[in-house]
Amino acid sequence: MDKEEQQKPLKEEIPTDKSETKNNDEVQVNEATSQNIEEEEKELTPEEKIKELEDKLARTFAEMENQRRRFEKEKEDAFEYGGFTFAKEALNLIDNLERSKQVLKNDEKLKNTEALQKTLEHLDIINEDLVSIFSKNNIKPIDCLNRKLDPNFHQAMMEIEDDNKEPGTIIQEIQKGFTIKDRLLRPSLVGVSKKKDKKNQESAENNENKENN
Repeated sequence: MDKEEQQKPLKEEIPTDKSETKNNDEVQVNEATSQNIEEEEKELTPEEKIKELEDKLARTFAEMENQRRRFEKEKEDAFEYGGFTFAKEALNLIDNLERSKQVLKNDEKLKNTEALQKTLEHLDIINEDLVSIFSKNNIKPIDCLNRKLDPNFHQAMMEIEDDNKEPGTIIQEIQKGFTIKDRLLRPSLVGVSKKKDKKNQESAENNENKENN
């Protein structure tokens, strides 16, 4: 046997082309992707596609309608309650008129005079005009006397002993409250009744008996 034959390798190495292997892998992936897309397209019939588009369109219209309603509500609130702060400040006119009347009535020099009577009449006319203007703009006074205290419309400032009224009944109006539309503009400041204290009642009865004796 020759030396050249002895040196010849027993198995020849097979060359590997990496680029060719990579291309083969990409082709397989693309084929798989195409196959999945085709399967998905095959799953949806034309009728199903139309149904899907109709559902999307219906949801879009529903969202547009909700936005329109929200816009209309915001516009309505801005129109109806936009003057809320102005209306609340304007109530000071009625308060000042009422204070002026009380000051004039308590003036000793003016009591029982014709000038006082005419002045009070004019103030009453102005007050009625203001209330009328407010009412036309849905600003109305709260009727509270002889009613049960309602925290939504009334604010209790004091308790007054009165056994003739059920406890919690409004028996004094300190400052008139108002509403605008269905909202509270300002609460009525009131005094409410409560049962007389037993000790005070017994003491008053004893004093009365002593005076009678």
